[in-house]
Amino acid sequence: MELQTHALAFGYRRQRVGSNLGLRVGPGEVLCLLGPNGCGKTTLFKTLLGLLPRHGGRIALDGEELRHLARAEIARRIAYVPQAHAAVFPYSVHDMVLMGRTAHRGLFSGPGHNDHAQAQEALALLGIGHLFGRDYSRISGGQRQLVLIARALAQQAPLIVMDEPTASLDFGNQMLLLALVRRLAARGLGVILSTHNPDHAFACGTDVLVLADGQTQAQGCPDATLTGALLSRVYGVPIEVRQLADGHRLCVPAQ
Repeated sequence: MELQTHALAFGYRRQRVGSNLGLRVGPGEVLCLLGPNGCGKTTLFKTLLGLLPRHGGRIALDGEELRHLARAEIARRIAYVPQAHAAVFPYSVHDMVLMGRTAHRGLFSGPGHNDHAQAQEALALLGIGHLFGRDYSRISGGQRQLVLIARALAQQAPLIVMDEPTASLDFGNQMLLLALVRRLAARGLGVILSTHNPDHAFACGTDVLVLADGQTQAQGCPDATLTGALLSRVYGVPIEVRQLADGHRLCVPAQ
């Protein structure tokens, strides 16, 4: 599954947030989206999912224009991990993950054996099988984020869009999630994720897109694209990119 945009303009009804954006992500690739607060990352994601109408340009899935696809068809092709939120209704964790199977069922059909198996497998993959029967509204923010990721995995779409998936996670779970993203890419899935930490792009990204003021500031391989000068300009603080002895790169405050 390949997602591609051309000269994309996006925003809300009376406010354009970004324009002239081109991106592409295909099987086995991880595109990391970086940018300061308010630059339009979440708005872009909602536009890529068809939840917001585009202001201009083109969005295509395997060459088919997104606007010509039904909602259920989009859901079978793209899974979405929003930022963690508090549930209004006291769904169980298992029920929340089962919601990811909706696109594979008829309008009035209930979940079958395979749906339950996919939900359990997703929970186990993230190490949260013990939360199976817990009230989703009564678990921690970090645990809710992992449940939302499990829901997306249960959806079994070839492309996953993750909106700041590490934001509520402790350091250990952040590392586990980045390792999971690498495994998903190795299985042939395409992943787009936004993050506030440039180090995450070095850790798992095959491509990076830096967004600021609604415009693409840089795009390409993380090692070649993410320089101290670029990050300092985008985030407004002095940043250095250092290369460790093993070849990995790391962002640190400039002294």
